[in-house]
Amino acid sequence: MVVKLSHGRMNEEKNYCSEVPRLLQNLQMHIGAGYLFQFHSLSMQLGATGRVLQHGLVCQNLWSLDSSPLHLPSSGSQSSIDLIFQPVGKDLKTWPCSFELRLHVSLGPGRLKLIPSVRNTDNKSLSFTFGLRNYLSVSDISEVRIEGLETLDYLDLLLQKQRFTEQADAITFDREVHRVYLSTPPKVAIIDHEKKRTFVLRKEGLPDTVLWNPWDKIPKAITDFGVEDYKIMMLVDSAAFEKPIELKPHQEWKCCQEIVAVSSSYCSGQLDPQMVLHGLS
Repeated sequence: MVVKLSHGRMNEEKNYCSEVPRLLQNLQMHIGAGYLFQFHSLSMQLGATGRVLQHGLVCQNLWSLDSSPLHLPSSGSQSSIDLIFQPVGKDLKTWPCSFELRLHVSLGPGRLKLIPSVRNTDNKSLSFTFGLRNYLSVSDISEVRIEGLETLDYLDLLLQKQRFTEQADAITFDREVHRVYLSTPPKVAIIDHEKKRTFVLRKEGLPDTVLWNPWDKIPKAITDFGVEDYKIMMLVDSAAFEKPIELKPHQEWKCCQEIVAVSSSYCSGQLDPQMVLHGLS
């Protein structure tokens, strides 16, 4: 595992990425993915029309090792690191208020756990949306299905955030998708039939789930995305998107996300969603 303080991001050695080496310089765009899982960014918007702390801005600022980390129980089979981002100097002119953004990263066999926290260090209230961006490597996007978001409402970002209700038993992909599913359950399964592998995403404090795959409609601005790259990647965000988080002065907010890779269990050629969504501890 490699943690890059200058990018506020974590890489696992076997990563999927675009063929163009400038990938890491263009994190403002929807680029790249982890082999099993990769934490690419925190996304944070201050206020309804405030500046967005996301890919590019996080990459341009230096994260530090946290000298006052979260006191979490340790495990002999896991490695962990604690990081902190604090706007200082000229950065303070960028944001409408001051804050601390902390991140605890824990990596174990087949799993990655992220615990971000935001502390309002200002004397005025802080309102923001927040997201954890996960790029997943898949065998073939047409062989992927997502369980756990059935019957939920979602905002279609391709249709000016129009609100719909999911009608499918499971979500599959045969065209461009960019949606925000609202009030989602704490566990979602991303099933890769060809690889017989399932990513189980667990989350707390992040009620919404964002799905994105550009299909063959890759935005021109994303110059680092190969023509065929959409076939082997899937973006799944854990987010607080619909309802901004409100922090009073000196108040703190924390969330948690864990991604686990498991071998899929098949029954008549289909993954048993009950095993993944309810039976996996």
